[in-house]
Amino acid sequence: MSKWRIAGSYYESCNCQAVCPCRRVNGRPGGRSTYGVCMGLLSWHILAGGFDGVDLSGRRVAMAITYDNDEPGSPWTVILYVDEATSPAALTALEAIFAGRAGGNMRFTAEIGKTVAVRKAVIELDHRKGRESIAVRGFATAEVERPADVDGTVTCGIPGHDHLGIESISRSEVADDPLTWSYEGRCGFATDFDYHS
Repeated sequence: MSKWRIAGSYYESCNCQAVCPCRRVNGRPGGRSTYGVCMGLLSWHILAGGFDGVDLSGRRVAMAITYDNDEPGSPWTVILYVDEATSPAALTALEAIFAGRAGGNMRFTAEIGKTVAVRKAVIELDHRKGRESIAVRGFATAEVERPADVDGTVTCGIPGHDHLGIESISRSEVADDPLTWSYEGRCGFATDFDYHS
């Protein structure tokens, strides 16, 4: 088994109403997605990390996802984006990590049912508090519109429930067939992450 660790900042937006039902508020579990079909854009800025000696610091990763609550097991269909400056060795490592093949504590990867594509792209991430945004040039965007009104703490299973975060009202647009959507006034979430083998 490979030895690896990546840590940094995280921001996502999805088409649910805020607070997203998949989150925990004050430690209480939520429920199923607001509209039955979830459409989201996730992003990770790896500030420090490596995989079997391959440096992953500075890498930017995004993932467009969709799933249907009515489909048995609600498997995710995803497109993975990795920033264009990623070396071949780092790309192989990031694919293994984000597909779940490298093991470790990224439990959400077990939800992935189909990976449509892995694309190198120009990825611009701004994870500054209250100004979070994602831009995958030619494919996808997301950004915070305003803070969400939340009474208490919010966590999300993707970065892990041990990472408190901030819920927002966000917008997103994705145009990468078969994943295509545009919405505004929906939910967003920002925090940090620390994944490892």
